[in-house]
Amino acid sequence: MLTLETTIRNGDFALRADLSVATGRRVAVIGPSGSGKSTLLAGIAGFLDASGRIAWDGRDLAPLPPAARPVSMIFQDNNLFPHLTAAQNVALGLRPNLRLSRVEETRVDEALAHVGLAGLGARKPGQLSGGQAARVALARVLVRDQPILLLDEPFGALGPALRDEMLDLVAQLARETRATLLMVSHEPDDARRIADEVILVADGTAYPPVVTAEIFANPPEALRDYLGD
Repeated sequence: MLTLETTIRNGDFALRADLSVATGRRVAVIGPSGSGKSTLLAGIAGFLDASGRIAWDGRDLAPLPPAARPVSMIFQDNNLFPHLTAAQNVALGLRPNLRLSRVEETRVDEALAHVGLAGLGARKPGQLSGGQAARVALARVLVRDQPILLLDEPFGALGPALRDEMLDLVAQLARETRATLLMVSHEPDDARRIADEVILVADGTAYPPVVTAEIFANPPEALRDYLGD
């Protein structure tokens, strides 16, 4: 279980969070622009200062640097290095120095194949479509094999059909790896498509998760304002 009893600071902005996410749940993080959705994920990952407690299965993550936390994160730009091949970008999830064993090389190839990129490992990001680049980022998540997966709108630039395809792939990978997923999105339909629950972020607060169907059937005032209903 992921447990937050914390205040996360991003410059002059402070986000309060007192909530828990059960292991293996897929959770959408929604709310107005600038409300702190990305701040929430960055705090969990360790990229921002946080007071209080952020814990995974009872273990306090606060003393740990980002690289030591049980977290994989995909950013809006997929965080791919343009001078490296797709395979090398995935391999970074295993070895920052890219000195892989034969077994690790096989893991990279298998991860690329698993996300539909078999045979494309030698291509660089500039030679890939937006959807393919997103798949490379997902393959890197696979080889890292961490129990917490954070997605910060990685599919925002994709068209509707490709976006739905990538969301379905994320849901599939989360099920297969039993990862706990938190996904920032501006699109309520993304939450309806793959999320078990929704965390609403508004007014400096990340509220406890609510079952997706319930929160949209009876939205709180902050969500109604955001949706324009």
